[in-house]
Amino acid sequence: MINDKRVIAVIPARAGSKSIINKNIKLLAGKPLVAWPIETAQKSQYIDRIIVSTDGELIKSVAEQYGAEVYLRPENLAQDESLVIDCVRDLIRRLKRENEDACYLVLLEPTSPLRSVEDVDLVIEKLLTHDSVATFMEAELNPHRAWKVEGDMVVPFIDGAIPWLPRQKQPEAYQLNGAVYGFHINKITIDGSPVLSGNIAAVMMPPERSVDIDNLIHFAIAEEIIKGEING
Repeated sequence: MINDKRVIAVIPARAGSKSIINKNIKLLAGKPLVAWPIETAQKSQYIDRIIVSTDGELIKSVAEQYGAEVYLRPENLAQDESLVIDCVRDLIRRLKRENEDACYLVLLEPTSPLRSVEDVDLVIEKLLTHDSVATFMEAELNPHRAWKVEGDMVVPFIDGAIPWLPRQKQPEAYQLNGAVYGFHINKITIDGSPVLSGNIAAVMMPPERSVDIDNLIHFAIAEEIIKGEING
């Protein structure tokens, strides 16, 4: 709890990954990928419930083994084109039917295993003064250095930008890293609203904790970072 208000962590873990088969239970440094956000949430000083939303029985078994609750999502919310926000809406409806009175929800994707408990708790703390919060990192490609191709011609992606300026002279730019999202449960509408809305706050994270696992190369990078932390 924070300020006597309950906090729920939701971990969306769909079974049908196409980039890596059974990605959410693939081992990373000896632990299934879905176990990483569960263990991080368990260390939080604020989180009261940890719920894994999945359509997979294997993921359900692993998540329960690591101490999380599991809600099986409907098949229509477990498709390639399904949006996480729709899964969240469905879960909130179920929780309200159960008379859950939590005020805040944090979304922890299994594909960002290197987030820290401090990242999570800082997002929750910022929810006291903001409508929604997310973690960010410095943009891998500053949009002022991007180009677009028109026929056989190239022009700066942003009108008036000077792409060849040194990085230090470009405006600062940041991107969502997908590690933590936080929001007020009662501000998520039945349809239409994204996860982030209203007065949005940022929590900055360094690139070494911002690895977003989408393929085997990302797995290898995360493994090396973890080995470095263990041996460092």
